[in-house]
Amino acid sequence: MNLWLRVFLPFATGYYFSYFLRNVNAVIAPELTRELGVSAADLGLLTSAYLLAFGAVQLPLGLALDRYGARRVEAALLLVAAAGCGLFAVGASLTQLAVARALIGLGVSACLMASFKAFGQWFGTERQASLNAAIMAAGGLGALTASTPLAWAIPQYGWRAVFAALAVAGLLVAVAIFSTPEKPAGAKPEPLRSQVAGLVQVLTSRAFWRYAPQSTLIIGGFLALQGLWAVPWLMNFSGLPRDAAAHHLLLMGGGMLAGFLCIAFGVAPLTKRGIGPGRLLTVGMGLGLFATLLIVLGIGPSEPAWLILGLVFSVGNLAYALLQAGFSPGLAGRVNTALNLMVFVGAFGIQWGFGAMVDALQAAGHAPQAAYQFTFGGLLALQFASWLWFLAGSRGQLK
Repeated sequence: MNLWLRVFLPFATGYYFSYFLRNVNAVIAPELTRELGVSAADLGLLTSAYLLAFGAVQLPLGLALDRYGARRVEAALLLVAAAGCGLFAVGASLTQLAVARALIGLGVSACLMASFKAFGQWFGTERQASLNAAIMAAGGLGALTASTPLAWAIPQYGWRAVFAALAVAGLLVAVAIFSTPEKPAGAKPEPLRSQVAGLVQVLTSRAFWRYAPQSTLIIGGFLALQGLWAVPWLMNFSGLPRDAAAHHLLLMGGGMLAGFLCIAFGVAPLTKRGIGPGRLLTVGMGLGLFATLLIVLGIGPSEPAWLILGLVFSVGNLAYALLQAGFSPGLAGRVNTALNLMVFVGAFGIQWGFGAMVDALQAAGHAPQAAYQFTFGGLLALQFASWLWFLAGSRGQLK
Protein backbone atom coordinates (compact mmCIF):
# COMPACT_ATOMS: atom_id res chain seq x y z
CA MET A 1 0.00 0.00 0.00
CA ASN A 2 2.86 2.39 0.81
CA LEU A 3 4.38 1.84 -2.65
CA TRP A 4 0.97 2.37 -4.25
CA LEU A 5 0.60 5.68 -2.43
CA ARG A 6 4.15 6.83 -3.22
CA VAL A 7 4.23 5.79 -6.88
CA PHE A 8 0.76 5.29 -8.34
CA LEU A 9 -1.10 8.26 -6.84
CA PRO A 10 1.38 11.00 -7.89
CA PHE A 11 1.53 9.72 -11.47
CA ALA A 12 -2.25 9.26 -11.56
CA THR A 13 -2.65 12.87 -10.40
CA GLY A 14 -0.31 13.97 -13.18
CA TYR A 15 -2.40 12.22 -15.84
CA TYR A 16 -5.61 13.64 -14.33
CA PHE A 17 -4.05 17.10 -14.62
CA SER A 18 -2.96 16.39 -18.19
CA TYR A 19 -6.39 15.26 -19.32
CA PHE A 20 -8.14 18.19 -17.67
CA LEU A 21 -5.87 20.60 -19.56
CA ARG A 22 -6.43 18.71 -22.81
CA ASN A 23 -10.18 19.32 -22.71
CA VAL A 24 -10.52 22.67 -20.95
CA ASN A 25 -10.70 24.70 -24.19
CA ALA A 26 -13.85 22.89 -25.29
CA VAL A 27 -15.76 24.48 -22.40
CA ILE A 28 -14.18 27.95 -22.56
CA ALA A 29 -14.48 28.15 -26.37
CA PRO A 30 -17.43 30.60 -26.25
CA GLU A 31 -15.47 32.97 -23.97
CA LEU A 32 -12.38 32.80 -26.18
CA THR A 33 -14.45 33.47 -29.29
CA ARG A 34 -16.27 36.38 -27.70
CA GLU A 35 -13.28 38.05 -26.01
CA LEU A 36 -10.72 37.57 -28.79
CA GLY A 37 -13.06 37.67 -31.79
CA VAL A 38 -11.37 34.63 -33.35
CA SER A 39 -12.76 32.52 -36.18
CA ALA A 40 -13.43 28.79 -35.98
CA ALA A 41 -10.12 28.10 -37.76
CA ASP A 42 -8.24 30.35 -35.32
CA LEU A 43 -9.89 28.61 -32.39
CA GLY A 44 -8.93 25.23 -33.83
CA LEU A 45 -5.32 26.34 -34.30
CA LEU A 46 -5.16 27.82 -30.79
CA THR A 47 -6.45 24.67 -29.15
CA SER A 48 -4.50 22.26 -31.34
CA ALA A 49 -1.20 24.00 -30.49
CA TYR A 50 -1.34 21.77 -27.40
CA LEU A 51 -1.58 18.68 -29.60
CA LEU A 52 1.17 19.81 -31.97
CA ALA A 53 3.67 20.35 -29.16
CA PHE A 54 2.55 17.17 -27.40
CA GLY A 55 2.96 15.03 -30.50
CA ALA A 56 6.22 16.62 -31.65
CA VAL A 57 8.14 15.43 -28.59
CA GLN A 58 6.82 11.88 -28.39
CA LEU A 59 9.79 10.24 -30.15
CA PRO A 60 12.56 12.02 -28.21
CA LEU A 61 10.45 11.56 -25.08
CA GLY A 62 10.79 7.79 -25.35
CA LEU A 63 14.58 8.14 -25.49
CA ALA A 64 14.61 10.58 -22.55
CA LEU A 65 12.49 8.34 -20.33
CA ASP A 66 14.85 5.43 -20.93
CA ARG A 67 17.91 7.56 -20.14
CA TYR A 68 16.81 9.81 -17.28
CA GLY A 69 13.87 8.07 -15.66
CA ALA A 70 10.18 8.80 -15.30
CA ARG A 71 10.09 11.05 -12.25
CA ARG A 72 12.78 13.50 -13.40
CA VAL A 73 11.47 13.80 -16.94
CA GLU A 74 7.83 14.26 -15.99
CA ALA A 75 8.51 16.60 -13.07
CA ALA A 76 10.67 18.88 -15.22
CA LEU A 77 8.09 18.98 -18.00
CA LEU A 78 5.25 19.72 -15.59
CA LEU A 79 7.08 22.91 -14.62
CA VAL A 80 6.78 23.90 -18.28
CA ALA A 81 3.05 23.11 -18.16
CA ALA A 82 2.64 25.31 -15.08
CA ALA A 83 4.39 28.16 -16.87
CA GLY A 84 2.08 27.66 -19.86
CA CYS A 85 -0.99 27.86 -17.62
CA GLY A 86 0.31 31.08 -16.10
CA LEU A 87 0.93 32.60 -19.53
CA PHE A 88 -2.54 31.53 -20.70
CA ALA A 89 -4.09 33.23 -17.67
CA VAL A 90 -2.60 36.61 -18.65
CA GLY A 91 -2.50 36.21 -22.45
CA ALA A 92 -4.07 39.06 -24.38
CA SER A 93 -3.66 37.95 -28.00
CA LEU A 94 -4.17 34.86 -30.11
CA THR A 95 -0.40 34.45 -30.50
CA GLN A 96 0.24 34.61 -26.75
CA LEU A 97 -2.50 32.11 -26.01
CA ALA A 98 -1.28 29.75 -28.76
CA VAL A 99 2.27 29.83 -27.34
CA ALA A 100 0.88 29.20 -23.86
CA ARG A 101 -1.20 26.31 -25.15
CA ALA A 102 1.87 24.81 -26.84
CA LEU A 103 3.83 25.06 -23.58
CA ILE A 104 1.01 23.25 -21.81
CA GLY A 105 1.06 20.47 -24.41
CA LEU A 106 4.83 20.11 -24.11
CA GLY A 107 4.62 20.13 -20.34
CA VAL A 108 2.11 17.28 -20.03
CA SER A 109 3.53 15.20 -22.89
CA ALA A 110 5.14 12.66 -20.55
CA CYS A 111 2.27 12.11 -18.13
CA LEU A 112 1.03 8.81 -19.58
CA MET A 113 4.26 7.34 -20.91
CA ALA A 114 6.18 8.20 -17.73
CA SER A 115 3.47 6.43 -15.74
CA PHE A 116 3.85 3.29 -17.84
CA LYS A 117 7.61 3.34 -17.30
CA ALA A 118 7.35 3.91 -13.55
CA PHE A 119 4.84 1.09 -13.15
CA GLY A 120 7.13 -1.21 -15.11
CA GLN A 121 9.94 -0.46 -12.67
CA TRP A 122 8.03 -0.88 -9.43
CA PHE A 123 5.22 -3.37 -10.06
CA GLY A 124 5.19 -6.89 -11.47
CA THR A 125 4.15 -7.61 -15.04
CA GLU A 126 0.99 -9.34 -13.80
CA ARG A 127 -0.27 -5.96 -12.52
CA GLN A 128 0.51 -3.89 -15.60
CA ALA A 129 -2.88 -4.27 -17.32
CA SER A 130 -4.83 -3.19 -14.25
CA LEU A 131 -2.45 -0.33 -13.43
CA ASN A 132 -2.46 0.96 -17.00
CA ALA A 133 -6.26 0.89 -17.07
CA ALA A 134 -6.34 2.61 -13.67
CA ILE A 135 -4.12 5.44 -14.90
CA MET A 136 -6.42 5.81 -17.90
CA ALA A 137 -9.35 5.99 -15.48
CA ALA A 138 -7.60 8.89 -13.76
CA GLY A 139 -7.57 10.60 -17.14
CA GLY A 140 -11.26 9.86 -17.45
CA LEU A 141 -11.83 11.66 -14.16
CA GLY A 142 -9.93 14.62 -15.57
CA ALA A 143 -12.22 14.63 -18.58
CA LEU A 144 -15.26 14.50 -16.30
CA THR A 145 -14.02 17.48 -14.31
CA ALA A 146 -13.38 19.46 -17.51
CA SER A 147 -17.07 19.25 -18.43
CA THR A 148 -20.07 20.19 -16.30
CA PRO A 149 -18.02 21.17 -13.18
CA LEU A 150 -15.82 23.47 -15.27
CA ALA A 151 -18.84 24.89 -17.09
CA TRP A 152 -20.20 25.85 -13.67
CA ALA A 153 -16.91 27.40 -12.51
CA ILE A 154 -16.27 29.58 -15.56
CA PRO A 155 -19.18 32.02 -14.99
CA GLN A 156 -18.36 32.13 -11.28
CA TYR A 157 -14.63 32.84 -11.45
CA GLY A 158 -13.73 33.47 -15.09
CA TRP A 159 -11.41 31.43 -17.31
CA ARG A 160 -8.32 33.46 -16.42
CA ALA A 161 -8.69 32.70 -12.71
CA VAL A 162 -9.14 29.01 -13.54
CA PHE A 163 -5.85 28.97 -15.46
CA ALA A 164 -4.05 30.81 -12.66
CA ALA A 165 -5.21 28.08 -10.28
CA LEU A 166 -4.04 25.44 -12.77
CA ALA A 167 -0.57 27.01 -12.82
CA VAL A 168 -0.31 26.53 -9.05
CA ALA A 169 -1.69 22.97 -9.35
CA GLY A 170 0.97 22.16 -11.95
CA LEU A 171 3.75 23.19 -9.58
CA LEU A 172 2.33 21.03 -6.81
CA VAL A 173 1.97 17.97 -9.05
CA ALA A 174 5.56 18.42 -10.30
CA VAL A 175 6.84 18.41 -6.71
CA ALA A 176 4.77 15.33 -5.87
CA ILE A 177 6.12 13.37 -8.83
CA PHE A 178 9.72 14.43 -8.26
CA SER A 179 9.33 13.10 -4.70
CA THR A 180 8.46 9.59 -5.88
CA PRO A 181 11.14 6.90 -5.64
CA GLU A 182 13.00 5.72 -8.71
CA LYS A 183 14.97 2.54 -9.09
CA PRO A 184 18.52 2.95 -10.38
CA ALA A 185 19.27 1.41 -13.75
CA GLY A 186 20.61 -2.08 -13.31
CA ALA A 187 22.49 -2.26 -16.56
CA LYS A 188 24.48 0.10 -18.76
CA PRO A 189 22.10 2.34 -20.76
CA GLU A 190 21.58 1.39 -24.38
CA PRO A 191 23.73 3.54 -26.69
CA LEU A 192 21.85 6.36 -28.38
CA ARG A 193 22.68 5.02 -31.84
CA SER A 194 21.15 1.66 -30.93
CA GLN A 195 18.06 3.38 -29.49
CA VAL A 196 17.53 5.30 -32.71
CA ALA A 197 17.98 2.13 -34.78
CA GLY A 198 15.28 0.45 -32.72
CA LEU A 199 12.98 3.39 -33.30
CA VAL A 200 13.54 3.17 -37.05
CA GLN A 201 12.72 -0.54 -36.87
CA VAL A 202 9.36 0.31 -35.30
CA LEU A 203 8.49 3.10 -37.72
CA THR A 204 9.26 1.02 -40.82
CA SER A 205 7.42 -2.14 -39.75
CA ARG A 206 4.25 -3.41 -41.39
CA ALA A 207 2.73 -4.02 -37.95
CA PHE A 208 3.05 -0.35 -37.04
CA TRP A 209 1.37 0.83 -40.23
CA ARG A 210 -1.51 -1.60 -39.74
CA TYR A 211 -2.50 0.23 -36.56
CA ALA A 212 -1.33 3.77 -37.28
CA PRO A 213 -4.05 5.02 -39.72
CA GLN A 214 -6.92 3.85 -37.52
CA SER A 215 -5.37 5.31 -34.37
CA THR A 216 -4.57 8.56 -36.18
CA LEU A 217 -8.06 9.16 -37.56
CA ILE A 218 -10.42 7.50 -35.09
CA ILE A 219 -8.64 7.99 -31.77
CA GLY A 220 -7.09 11.27 -32.92
CA GLY A 221 -10.51 12.36 -34.15
CA PHE A 222 -12.04 11.58 -30.78
CA LEU A 223 -9.41 13.73 -29.05
CA ALA A 224 -10.11 16.58 -31.47
CA LEU A 225 -13.83 16.38 -30.73
CA GLN A 226 -13.49 15.98 -26.99
CA GLY A 227 -10.82 18.65 -26.73
CA LEU A 228 -12.66 21.31 -28.76
CA TRP A 229 -15.29 20.59 -31.41
CA ALA A 230 -17.88 18.59 -29.46
CA VAL A 231 -19.31 21.66 -27.73
CA PRO A 232 -19.40 23.91 -30.84
CA TRP A 233 -20.98 21.02 -32.80
CA LEU A 234 -23.67 20.48 -30.18
CA MET A 235 -24.37 24.21 -29.96
CA ASN A 236 -24.31 24.96 -33.71
CA PHE A 237 -25.70 21.71 -35.18
CA SER A 238 -27.92 20.40 -32.39
CA GLY A 239 -28.91 23.83 -31.06
CA LEU A 240 -28.09 23.03 -27.43
CA PRO A 241 -27.13 25.61 -24.79
CA ARG A 242 -23.60 25.36 -23.42
CA ASP A 243 -24.63 23.66 -20.18
CA ALA A 244 -26.37 20.89 -22.12
CA ALA A 245 -23.41 20.58 -24.49
CA ALA A 246 -21.03 20.33 -21.52
CA HIS A 247 -23.28 17.60 -20.13
CA HIS A 248 -22.51 15.59 -23.27
CA LEU A 249 -18.80 15.97 -22.48
CA LEU A 250 -19.59 14.63 -19.03
CA LEU A 251 -21.22 11.59 -20.64
CA MET A 252 -18.17 11.07 -22.86
CA GLY A 253 -15.89 11.23 -19.84
CA GLY A 254 -18.15 8.83 -17.97
CA GLY A 255 -18.03 6.44 -20.92
CA MET A 256 -14.23 6.61 -20.93
CA LEU A 257 -14.03 5.92 -17.23
CA ALA A 258 -16.44 2.99 -17.43
CA GLY A 259 -14.60 1.61 -20.44
CA PHE A 260 -11.19 1.71 -18.78
CA LEU A 261 -12.53 0.01 -15.68
CA CYS A 262 -14.15 -2.69 -17.83
CA ILE A 263 -10.87 -3.24 -19.66
CA ALA A 264 -8.97 -3.47 -16.37
CA PHE A 265 -11.21 -6.22 -15.05
CA GLY A 266 -12.74 -7.75 -18.16
CA VAL A 267 -10.03 -8.38 -20.77
CA ALA A 268 -8.57 -11.46 -19.08
CA PRO A 269 -11.92 -13.25 -18.58
CA LEU A 270 -13.03 -12.43 -22.13
CA THR A 271 -9.73 -13.70 -23.54
CA LYS A 272 -10.28 -17.01 -21.76
CA ARG A 273 -13.65 -17.19 -23.55
CA GLY A 274 -12.00 -16.63 -26.92
CA ILE A 275 -12.73 -12.90 -27.22
CA GLY A 276 -9.30 -11.33 -27.22
CA PRO A 277 -8.13 -7.70 -27.35
CA GLY A 278 -7.83 -7.74 -31.16
CA ARG A 279 -11.49 -8.62 -31.60
CA LEU A 280 -12.53 -6.11 -28.96
CA LEU A 281 -10.60 -3.39 -30.79
CA THR A 282 -12.19 -4.25 -34.14
CA VAL A 283 -15.76 -4.40 -32.83
CA GLY A 284 -15.26 -1.31 -30.68
CA MET A 285 -14.03 0.80 -33.58
CA GLY A 286 -16.93 -0.35 -35.73
CA LEU A 287 -19.41 0.52 -32.98
CA GLY A 288 -17.83 3.95 -32.65
CA LEU A 289 -18.19 4.60 -36.37
CA PHE A 290 -21.87 3.66 -36.20
CA ALA A 291 -22.42 6.02 -33.26
CA THR A 292 -20.63 8.78 -35.20
CA LEU A 293 -22.91 8.18 -38.18
CA LEU A 294 -25.97 8.65 -35.96
CA ILE A 295 -24.48 11.91 -34.63
CA VAL A 296 -23.68 13.24 -38.11
CA LEU A 297 -27.16 12.44 -39.41
CA GLY A 298 -28.86 13.66 -36.24
CA ILE A 299 -30.71 10.37 -35.78
CA GLY A 300 -32.07 9.48 -32.37
CA PRO A 301 -31.19 10.92 -28.95
CA SER A 302 -27.68 12.32 -28.85
CA GLU A 303 -26.67 11.34 -25.30
CA PRO A 304 -26.23 7.58 -25.91
CA ALA A 305 -24.16 8.17 -29.05
CA TRP A 306 -21.71 10.49 -27.28
CA LEU A 307 -21.51 8.07 -24.36
CA ILE A 308 -20.59 5.29 -26.81
CA LEU A 309 -17.81 7.46 -28.24
CA GLY A 310 -16.27 7.65 -24.77
CA LEU A 311 -16.46 3.88 -24.40
CA VAL A 312 -14.90 3.39 -27.83
CA PHE A 313 -11.96 5.64 -26.99
CA SER A 314 -11.08 3.38 -24.06
CA VAL A 315 -11.24 0.33 -26.32
CA GLY A 316 -9.03 2.08 -28.89
CA ASN A 317 -6.19 2.19 -26.39
CA LEU A 318 -5.88 -1.60 -26.67
CA ALA A 319 -3.90 -0.85 -29.83
CA TYR A 320 -0.88 0.08 -27.72
CA ALA A 321 -0.67 -3.34 -26.07
CA LEU A 322 -1.50 -5.21 -29.29
CA LEU A 323 1.20 -3.41 -31.26
CA GLN A 324 3.74 -3.72 -28.47
CA ALA A 325 3.24 -7.50 -28.40
CA GLY A 326 4.80 -7.69 -31.87
CA PHE A 327 8.14 -6.27 -30.71
CA SER A 328 10.76 -7.13 -28.11
CA PRO A 329 10.20 -5.77 -24.58
CA GLY A 330 13.22 -3.50 -24.95
CA LEU A 331 11.37 -1.54 -27.65
CA ALA A 332 8.19 -1.05 -25.61
CA GLY A 333 8.75 2.63 -24.86
CA ARG A 334 9.55 3.47 -28.47
CA VAL A 335 6.57 1.47 -29.76
CA ASN A 336 4.17 3.29 -27.43
CA THR A 337 5.51 6.78 -28.11
CA ALA A 338 5.58 6.16 -31.88
CA LEU A 339 1.90 5.19 -31.92
CA ASN A 340 1.13 8.05 -29.55
CA LEU A 341 2.79 10.41 -32.02
CA MET A 342 0.43 9.27 -34.77
CA VAL A 343 -2.60 9.75 -32.51
CA PHE A 344 -1.62 13.32 -31.73
CA VAL A 345 -0.66 14.14 -35.30
CA GLY A 346 -4.20 13.11 -36.20
CA ALA A 347 -5.71 15.06 -33.31
CA PHE A 348 -3.80 18.21 -34.27
CA GLY A 349 -4.62 17.97 -37.97
CA ILE A 350 -8.29 17.21 -37.36
CA GLN A 351 -8.73 19.87 -34.68
CA TRP A 352 -7.26 22.56 -36.92
CA GLY A 353 -8.69 21.25 -40.20
CA PHE A 354 -12.20 20.90 -38.79
CA GLY A 355 -12.35 24.61 -38.02
CA ALA A 356 -10.77 25.58 -41.33
CA MET A 357 -13.34 23.52 -43.26
CA VAL A 358 -16.24 24.99 -41.28
CA ASP A 359 -14.98 28.51 -42.02
CA ALA A 360 -14.51 27.76 -45.72
CA LEU A 361 -17.99 26.30 -46.11
CA GLN A 362 -19.61 29.23 -44.33
CA ALA A 363 -17.64 31.67 -46.48
CA ALA A 364 -19.03 29.81 -49.52
CA GLY A 365 -22.58 30.56 -48.36
CA HIS A 366 -23.49 27.43 -46.36
CA ALA A 367 -25.41 27.79 -43.12
CA PRO A 368 -23.45 26.94 -39.94
CA GLN A 369 -25.45 23.77 -39.36
CA ALA A 370 -24.73 22.48 -42.88
CA ALA A 371 -21.05 23.47 -42.64
CA TYR A 372 -20.60 21.49 -39.43
CA GLN A 373 -22.48 18.47 -40.78
CA PHE A 374 -20.51 18.30 -44.03
CA THR A 375 -17.20 18.65 -42.16
CA PHE A 376 -18.04 15.95 -39.61
CA GLY A 377 -19.29 13.70 -42.41
CA GLY A 378 -15.99 14.05 -44.26
CA LEU A 379 -14.09 13.06 -41.13
CA LEU A 380 -16.34 10.02 -40.71
CA ALA A 381 -15.57 8.89 -44.28
CA LEU A 382 -11.82 9.03 -43.58
CA GLN A 383 -12.26 7.15 -40.31
CA PHE A 384 -14.25 4.41 -42.02
CA ALA A 385 -11.51 3.99 -44.64
CA SER A 386 -8.88 3.62 -41.89
CA TRP A 387 -11.00 0.95 -40.18
CA LEU A 388 -11.25 -1.01 -43.43
CA TRP A 389 -7.46 -0.74 -43.79
CA PHE A 390 -7.02 -2.19 -40.30
CA LEU A 391 -9.42 -5.03 -41.09
CA ALA A 392 -7.57 -5.87 -44.28
CA GLY A 393 -4.20 -5.93 -42.53
CA SER A 394 -5.49 -7.90 -39.55
CA ARG A 395 -7.30 -10.62 -41.49
CA GLY A 396 -6.78 -13.93 -39.75
CA GLN A 397 -4.92 -12.28 -36.84
CA LEU A 398 -7.77 -11.15 -34.61
CA LYS A 399 -7.54 -12.81 -31.23
